[in-house]
Amino acid sequence: MKLFSNLYEKELESLFFIKPAKFNKDTDREVLAFALGATLYMPATRENIHQELLVKKHDGLASMVICLEDSIADHEVGKAELQLVAELKHLNEALEKDFLSKDELPLIFVRIRSLEQLQHIAVLAGDAFKVLTGIVIPKFEPASGKGILKFINDLNTNGSPLYAMPILETKRIIEKETRLDELLAIKAVVDDYRELILNVRIGATDFSGLYGIRRNADTTVWDIGVIRDCISDIVNVFLRYDSPYVVSGPVWEYFSSTQRMLKPQLRQTPFKTAFGQDGLKWRAELIDRHMDGLIQEILMDIANGLTGKTIIHPSHIKTVHALNAVSYEEYIDAKNIVDEAENHNGVRKSAFANKMNEIKPHYYWAQKILRKSQVYGVLQDGITNIDLLKQEICISNS
Repeated sequence: MKLFSNLYEKELESLFFIKPAKFNKDTDREVLAFALGATLYMPATRENIHQELLVKKHDGLASMVICLEDSIADHEVGKAELQLVAELKHLNEALEKDFLSKDELPLIFVRIRSLEQLQHIAVLAGDAFKVLTGIVIPKFEPASGKGILKFINDLNTNGSPLYAMPILETKRIIEKETRLDELLAIKAVVDDYRELILNVRIGATDFSGLYGIRRNADTTVWDIGVIRDCISDIVNVFLRYDSPYVVSGPVWEYFSSTQRMLKPQLRQTPFKTAFGQDGLKWRAELIDRHMDGLIQEILMDIANGLTGKTIIHPSHIKTVHALNAVSYEEYIDAKNIVDEAENHNGVRKSAFANKMNEIKPHYYWAQKILRKSQVYGVLQDGITNIDLLKQEICISNS
């Protein structure tokens, strides 16, 4: 698997100073944690998932979650479990017969309801369970979560890595009076199983539901005060430099146009400066498709230290990936900081003569940028994320 694999080699060379590297489920965990990109959710009742992957229906897809939880009705659970197992067996057969290589297979996760369900499907799937990259644990709580992590850890004795991704979305986390104690208790549990944890994910939809809130397509999750404050505390606990995790952005749930109420969130200047009148036309197209809210939310995710994003529609894949690509300036600053840290501390003027790079305070940021650059690539000097996004969108429409 490789991000931006839909681009031709000539296009990659013109856009990227360092091209995105290949990865699969066996890639080093510290790099793989940054590689999920736009994680697409699908209900486990969906048929022919394996066929969609074999024909590469979802261009650019790097990671996906097959959901046995909220996306299916309670009376469909048994059917969904059997359908999931059938899909895993089809994929395993395709790998064994070389119809598909593990380097072509997206990172696949299953979102479960309980430990008992996980144990059940592991038995049903048998050897096909190795197709999975990991298990998504919704409504993660310290006691039940610890049992699931222990079971996953036991499964890993077979040699093939199986990771876990807890979702933080419970009442005790969103409510202020219990939040800090609950987050610290969860942190203590996941710290005991650190090598299993690929991402920490945020369930903003569940959080919003507890308050009867649903943001519209003009509003980012960062505009909802109670959600923003909760995410800030999650970042505070799980992104600390001394025991960091990769935390992903919450789901964006809109994919079609509706009546606008608010002013578009994309400024005209960057589009007009880069592409002239054609840029303004393209900006209008993005706004018509309600992509401006998604773009704004992704930029806010990144500004607050989050990497990647949960999505529910394949049309969002390329936007998430393009906006997470590392700029040339970020990369050079990060590399210089890490190189300087081996022999010096203190402060150095950026090679771009527009900022100061302080070695100690910026070292953790620089490490994250260099890991991220391995999977998202580094853009050429003078190429922006908007340039890359335009290239991706144009290919999608061609």
